[in-house]
Amino acid sequence: MANFAKSNVPQFSVDVYQNEYLPADGNEVNAIVTVTATGGGTIGSPVAAPQLYAPGQGPSAAVAIMVDCSGSMDYPATKMRNARDATAAAIDTLRDGVHFAVIGGTHVAKEVYPGGGSLAVADSATREQAKQALRKLSAGGGTAIGTWLRLADRLLSSADVAIRHGILLTDGRNEHESPEDLKAALDSCAGRFTCDARGVGTDWEVKEVTAIASALLGTADIVADPAALASDFTRMMEKAMGKEVADVALRVWTPVGTTIKFVKQVAPTVEELTGRRTEAGPRAGDYPTGSWGDESRDYHVCVEVPRAGIGQEMLAARVSLVVPQPDGSTQNLGAQGLVRAMWTDDMAASTSINPQVAHYTGQAELAQAIQQGLDLRKAGDFDGATAKLGRAVQLASDSGNADTAKLLAKVVDVVDAATGTVRLKAKVESADEMTLETRSTKTVRVKK
Repeated sequence: MANFAKSNVPQFSVDVYQNEYLPADGNEVNAIVTVTATGGGTIGSPVAAPQLYAPGQGPSAAVAIMVDCSGSMDYPATKMRNARDATAAAIDTLRDGVHFAVIGGTHVAKEVYPGGGSLAVADSATREQAKQALRKLSAGGGTAIGTWLRLADRLLSSADVAIRHGILLTDGRNEHESPEDLKAALDSCAGRFTCDARGVGTDWEVKEVTAIASALLGTADIVADPAALASDFTRMMEKAMGKEVADVALRVWTPVGTTIKFVKQVAPTVEELTGRRTEAGPRAGDYPTGSWGDESRDYHVCVEVPRAGIGQEMLAARVSLVVPQPDGSTQNLGAQGLVRAMWTDDMAASTSINPQVAHYTGQAELAQAIQQGLDLRKAGDFDGATAKLGRAVQLASDSGNADTAKLLAKVVDVVDAATGTVRLKAKVESADEMTLETRSTKTVRVKK
């Protein structure tokens, strides 16, 4: 384990779990890389640090709350009121000194507070003003989420802060702009701020909301009952206020002759990062991980190495952590982990699968089986859906993922979890199906 410890900087550590032994013809190395951040402070030069911290507070931050105000938010009438209350609760959770804005989203994006293309700075007066402004929110119009995100980006980028974060609430489908427009907005916002997305009720599109959160390295979830919005928004904002460093990247260096097959986050959720690589000098690439507070995440790194003879060994990859600096350079956070390969003719050594690698390979398959099963069910392929969801039940049971097992049991009748024998339920509540789909990528960690 390597640590990076300096006054006012979170301490990052990296642990690598793998079976480094390969058989004579073996050329694929798998490792689980656990990254842990503890403590708090800002990343950057000593000169910048005082500007980013007020005494006794966390890093400087800006938050934009995007509230769906389309016509469907009027049905039922309590939904808009719940959204207003939830936004007020989130505003109450803001730390003093945090920059913030509230955006009303329809087929256009409107500044609800403070207006004038600027951000407010949280204190008792601005919180009260913002909550007064929320009372004017009413439902009417369409849905074009890309316009909300672009306005959030403009507002958030107007503040010189360490952490930029968005919270987005929608209750419907993105019907008033093309999928291409939404994707273009996400592409332009990616890496500029992180965003948590929530779908309220059951009339929104799971794949749209999860794609927004995925592109902007945030979380996605369903709030089936609008009455639960306030507690959900409070939790989200508390978590956002706990972030201490933004734009952390996993830097993976590999020697000549090696190829990275994939890099994915596997805990707390499955998130594919392979296609997000940016080159970082000879044989090194950076994979974005977003903002960090006190937390730990796991990544699966798979590397293809040149075949070698028995008894030979090599460094297959070196994993470190970096953050960008204002001058365009990057600062290395000091923590690093080494992925190794060693060729052996000991069959027992070369065929044993590391428990962490086995566990997370199963969790990634679990997420995929759920998503494929639900897609097949919607397409009317009930045999295919039964097979995939049965496999999901088996994987959830094997890995001890009790939360996912409970969600699956609302969509299928489980005959035998151990063998994955299930029957599709004839009637499934929309909220239950959408909850399973939205949370399908949530994983459990390996039992130590």
